[in-house]
Amino acid sequence: MTVGEMLVATVPMARTLNLDFLETTAERAVVRLPDQAEYHNHVGGPHAGAMFTLAESASGAIVIAAFGDQMSRAVPLAVKAEIGYKKLAMGEVTATATLGRPIAEVVAQLDAGERPEFPVAIEIRRADGAVTGEMTVVWTLRPNS
Repeated sequence: MTVGEMLVATVPMARTLNLDFLETTAERAVVRLPDQAEYHNHVGGPHAGAMFTLAESASGAIVIAAFGDQMSRAVPLAVKAEIGYKKLAMGEVTATATLGRPIAEVVAQLDAGERPEFPVAIEIRRADGAVTGEMTVVWTLRPNS
């Protein structure tokens, strides 16, 4: 099962929004939100909450791809998120997530008994390539007791 398939199977909100996990690697996650009238806002584009969920889902996908081998000893948790809406989004939108710290550095902190935190940067783009939003989610790997 791919990371995207796993997230769709285990995260009800990803299924609800019909998110399409196009790429899920430790270097990059790309997730698409189809244009769906039931998730539009008052101007006919994707609702801000749907775009937030899209971007957060992309961040979760890269975290699972990058740190999936650590799941037996730590749980990934989002610590905080900040989003900025830059331009009007219309139609389908795609979120691209990248890790803000090297994987080895994060794992070294975990190995040292610490609870590492690391940022994931996400860009949300319209089909024409224009950036409509930017988000940062800070994640942690909480060691199992």
